[in-house]
Amino acid sequence: MGDMLIRDIPEPLKREIEHAARKGGQSLSIKAIDLLRKGMVAEKEGKAEPGLTAWDAIRAAFALENAISDEFAQMMDEIEAERKRDFGRTIENFE
Repeated sequence: MGDMLIRDIPEPLKREIEHAARKGGQSLSIKAIDLLRKGMVAEKEGKAEPGLTAWDAIRAAFALENAISDEFAQMMDEIEAERKRDFGRTIENFE
């Protein structure tokens, strides 16, 4: 296994990791590895596919059902036109 040296860790963060390691009965190294792994997983899960828009997601769902046709394109155009028309209108009885 490889080694990694991390410099300039803020003292409060180091103490927090040490405390978590002691509390869990782990070494500082094992706890740091565990936290790094969890951070990597969370970062991967938090990122959306690059370039995937709501349009792309909806289109993909319809494609799975073989529901892509001119009718689908017309329906999406109507939805987009309605969305643009509705944008910025005042809301009645809003307090």
